[in-house]
Amino acid sequence: MGMNKNTILGWATFIMALMGLLLIGLGAFRYRDVSGWGFAAVGIGFLANAWVFSSLKGRV
Repeated sequence: MGMNKNTILGWATFIMALMGLLLIGLGAFRYRDVSGWGFAAVGIGFLANAWVFSSLKGRV
């Protein structure tokens, strides 16, 4: 099973989006103090990176 660049970027996008949603969920439901804002901010950063990886598919 060979994986080309687009397959690797697709898996990276999926993992980054999953981690972003997980971190946002942790910030919203687990940590209700100031650290929750940090978790949510990092989660939004993960989603932004996933968006960039998704847009790079087919161009790299």
